[in-house]
Order: sequence, then C-alpha cells, then structure tokens
Amino acid sequence: MPIQFGAFVLDRAARQLYRGSVARRLQPHALELLELLVERRPAAVSKQEIRDRLWPDTFVSDSTLSSLAAQVRRALGRDGAAHVRTVHGFGYAFDGEAREEPSRRHPVLVAAHLTWNRRSIVLLDGENVIGRDPDASVRIDAPGVSRRHARILAEGGRFTLEDLGSKNGTYLGEKRLNALAELSDGDELRLGQTLVVFRIQREGAPTATER
Repeated sequence: MPIQFGAFVLDRAARQLYRGSVARRLQPHALELLELLVERRPAAVSKQEIRDRLWPDTFVSDSTLSSLAAQVRRALGRDGAAHVRTVHGFGYAFDGEAREEPSRRHPVLVAAHLTWNRRSIVLLDGENVIGRDPDASVRIDAPGVSRRHARILAEGGRFTLEDLGSKNGTYLGEKRLNALAELSDGDELRLGQTLVVFRIQREGAPTATER
C-alpha cells in the first residue's frame, strides 16, 4: 500500500513519490533509500545496511550516501531535513508520522527542463539556480552570464523565474525581468545574450477520486 507522510505519498508499487497529485522525480537509488528509511521507521538504518540493500556486492563511499540523502531531502523540499535525519557515525533515519493509505488519486506527472547549446538540463523540485558558479543547479558557462544569474523555483507543477541581480539582466521573451514571472512551455529565456528555452511536459490527469 502507498504510505502517506505530511503532504507526500510514497507509492511503493508504482515506485514513485508524490506531493498531492504531482510526481516528484527521484533517481532509482534515491527512491530506494527513502523506501528503506520509511519501512524501518523509526529505527535508524546503518550505512552498511543501506549499501547492502542498494548496492549488493559493490563498495560505495560515504560521500555517495550523503549525496543520495541530499537528493531525497531536495525532493521533499522544506520538509526534507525534518524527515531524513543523519545519525552521525552510523547512518540515517526517517522521522515523522507516516501511515498506509489504501486509495489515492491518479497523478499528474510533471517534468521540466532547459535546453541550451544542444544540452537538455533537467529542473529539480525546489530552487534551481542558473549561472556560471560550479555549484549552480543549472550551470551555464557562457559570456555575459553571472555566477548566480537567475533561478527557477519548481513547486507543485508551477515554475517561476527570478533574476538574481545579474549584471546583464534576465529576459523572458523581450521583457527584462524586475519581478517573479511564471513560466510556460516553450518560453524563451535570455541570460544577457545567451538564449535558453524552457520546456514542460505533463502526463496523466487527476480523477474525481479524492484522498
């Protein structure tokens, strides 16, 4: 059965995490980590048990586990740090109330990405900083692009664009941004003179069945 915690539903049969009716995309190993922590709640799960479950007969470093836990926290947004607790020197644990949910609405799967220079860059849930900074979520190393040029906030299937005080400006179409702007599929973004295209895809539709 699916498990609900807070605003989220973890559908183990479908191998998908949802917030309301919107699917939160997770890499397979990140989803498996969340499943394991939820199954074992409230007990802490050792790093060795996580390795044995996710990578049998393969060695992975502690930094790989830390990166995986960070992915789960990002997918959970503001609730991530509260739900996925680091047990220092041991492993990780799931904190919070969770319960089995016998029925749920059909999801709307939302995926978005930016295309630039023949590259497709997937946008994650939450904040996606765009710029030349090596730590930027969407790294675009091009002339005229600031280190932290702009950001796209993805929340509940809605995407908004904001300039971060860039020197050369952020444009939506031909209009220079001075406030938040909502994005639609096919919108052209310009970071200084660098053109980027925003694409969004929705699959499925919610039914009348409510949780």
